[in-house]
Amino acid sequence: MINDNEVKATKSPFAMRPNEEKVFDGKAGYSSVSQAVFMVDMGYVHELHFEMLELISKFEFITSRQIYQLLQLKGIEIKDQNKVNARLENLIKARAVSRYYFKSDEGNGIYRVYCLEKAGKFLLNSREIRTDWMPTNNTKPVHLIKKRLAGNQVIIAYMMKAKYFKNYVVDPVLMAKKQNIRFKVSGGVVTLNKGGKNTDLMFEAVRRDNGWEDKLVTKMSLYSEFFDYFNIRDSGFERVPQLVIVGEDDDHMVEIFKIITKNKVVLKDCNILYTTDLRQIDETLEKSLITFNFNPDKGKYVMSIYETDLLDPKTDAGSTDSDEPIVE
Repeated sequence: MINDNEVKATKSPFAMRPNEEKVFDGKAGYSSVSQAVFMVDMGYVHELHFEMLELISKFEFITSRQIYQLLQLKGIEIKDQNKVNARLENLIKARAVSRYYFKSDEGNGIYRVYCLEKAGKFLLNSREIRTDWMPTNNTKPVHLIKKRLAGNQVIIAYMMKAKYFKNYVVDPVLMAKKQNIRFKVSGGVVTLNKGGKNTDLMFEAVRRDNGWEDKLVTKMSLYSEFFDYFNIRDSGFERVPQLVIVGEDDDHMVEIFKIITKNKVVLKDCNILYTTDLRQIDETLEKSLITFNFNPDKGKYVMSIYETDLLDPKTDAGSTDSDEPIVE
């Protein structure tokens, strides 16, 4: 079993690798609703499977470790990671979910990624559980999947470790009003509540895929418009949210800051904060947010910890056990 605070990592499992591609690792053949119904009738698929299907649908792409952690956070008793893996195998046999892994010049990835299949959508609909899944969802490229996985890790970290955690939204949609473009916050939104006052943290995950620098500039132009024309209750926010950029590592975080600074990106009423994948697996989140401040004595920007009591740890701060390694 591996706790977050026991992980010794130098590179995020959700960082991009050279020439990385997605490899199908599920059950070949047509997704048969009849087969899925048969497995429910025979008791091979039961209530725990439906809980897992709902999580897979909500997060779109998710690892078995993340499913295990979320089940425990929901108070669902499950012995260990092996039990989750066994249930996922049943769902794959029922063709209710698909499974992928990543391979690159560095070799095969050490974790599997799960997503919904057509039979899974029909099973959820049979329980009146809404899902927006479409077959084209599963065709997304590696960098978009890894953005989602990095966002999942952030959400789970706040659920587990943040004293003032209140709620989360996996894929909130914002509006760039001037361009009339709707866009998603790739890492999700976490809402903290202290003293009855909500603070919304919007996490934008950035990956080192081809052309990521230009994509970042384009995405930041959309955020700039959102903040420029923000009104109360836009996208459900009671007040101006806080944008946090999630980089792969500290070097990447610095690269992102330089690109944003070079392109003179300024968000109205919001100073951009930064973090990385690996900062989410620290024992607490108190040092997870980073700010860049100009130091006149040194004549340059200096990276420092963003101090806030909103990240006070839970009294039982710690991580969910798992026997699935999450780092290479």
